[in-house]
Amino acid sequence: MRLATIKNGGTETAAIVTQKGVCPIRAVNKAKGTSWKTKMFDLILKEEIPLLTAWYNNGGKEELEEMPGVILAEEAVYGPLYRTPQRIFGIGLNYVDHAGDLGESAPVGFPGSFYKPASCIIGPMDEIRIPELEEAKKTTAEAELGIILGKDCKCIDEKDWEKYIAGYTAILDMTEESILRQNPRFLTIAKGFDTFFSFGPQLVTPDEVPDVLKLNVQTVHNGRVHAGNDVSNMTHKPARLVSLVSRLQGWKAGDILSTGTPRAVHIEDGDTAECRISGPDGFMMEPLINPVVDMKKRRG
Repeated sequence: MRLATIKNGGTETAAIVTQKGVCPIRAVNKAKGTSWKTKMFDLILKEEIPLLTAWYNNGGKEELEEMPGVILAEEAVYGPLYRTPQRIFGIGLNYVDHAGDLGESAPVGFPGSFYKPASCIIGPMDEIRIPELEEAKKTTAEAELGIILGKDCKCIDEKDWEKYIAGYTAILDMTEESILRQNPRFLTIAKGFDTFFSFGPQLVTPDEVPDVLKLNVQTVHNGRVHAGNDVSNMTHKPARLVSLVSRLQGWKAGDILSTGTPRAVHIEDGDTAECRISGPDGFMMEPLINPVVDMKKRRG
């Protein structure tokens, strides 16, 4: 099953993706007499996504195609999946090739890591805004596989990691690289500007991804593939990342794990940045695309 958050009637509401478009959860509730939560974050917190998935896979998919209230795909306006995670946990230099681009070695004991504030969050087609600061001379965008935690947990084993996730999504993680290169201690500043974290447009439930290691993640710049790599080539693979962080500090439902990029691309005013994630047998996540605006060029 695939879920999205759409902008509808002045609010952002959760919806299920259908062949025709998206069906808001509130339309499902009206048609079925159910009381599913209508906000994505609430669906995660109440652990309702696995229950919705079970219904979807046992006849619900077909019911949705005839259900009133479906919004056609061309009319749907997507938001970020949600805006209030407790934590956005980022992984740096997780593909050996990317580390080599920066003249560094991929961390092997513990992963390179950082936090991002929720204030960074934007959704599909929202503007990535290069900061007005004169020091901001090179902003980069990084396509990444995102993992959404589905429940509070601590000290979980690697073999059980998928039991604790709500699903997967596409991410664009931005960095003000020119500031970061001044001093690695500036990482929080370089990663924390407004609009520096986009995710969505879909949350793909784990049953649709039988082998996450076979997914391919691509950073796309102005419609052209800049770099791509398979999840199997990560130094710290998803199972290890989810298990390790659970032992270090635990996870909260709705936490977002951004697993690292195959390569960053320098973005400028007027560009588009994009994350594409594909897999075997024609599997494809809905691409995440954001236009770029340099705020220095928009002044007065």
